[in-house]
Amino acid sequence: MKSILEAFYFGEIRPEEKIIPNDPEYRNKNRSISEAMELWKGRLSGDEFIQLEAMLDLRGQVESMHVTASFVHGFQLGALMMIEVYAAKDEYL
Repeated sequence: MKSILEAFYFGEIRPEEKIIPNDPEYRNKNRSISEAMELWKGRLSGDEFIQLEAMLDLRGQVESMHVTASFVHGFQLGALMMIEVYAAKDEYL
């Protein structure tokens, strides 16, 4: 069994592929988005719909960048907390 560090090194840890929100509304909201996209596809011309999809793809890319930055920040904050906890251990021994 590989260590976490080895798995990370070999690119076997990809949290973005494993995270699925537990919120019960998640699937309902995704379904609503799909239904809305179908509605807009019928209302817009082919060219307009392509532009809408392109804008939504850009929005998704920006959201992905934000989620990545949030993950990194949270991980760093957690590591700093562990350093602080470890540094204070002598006070309790």
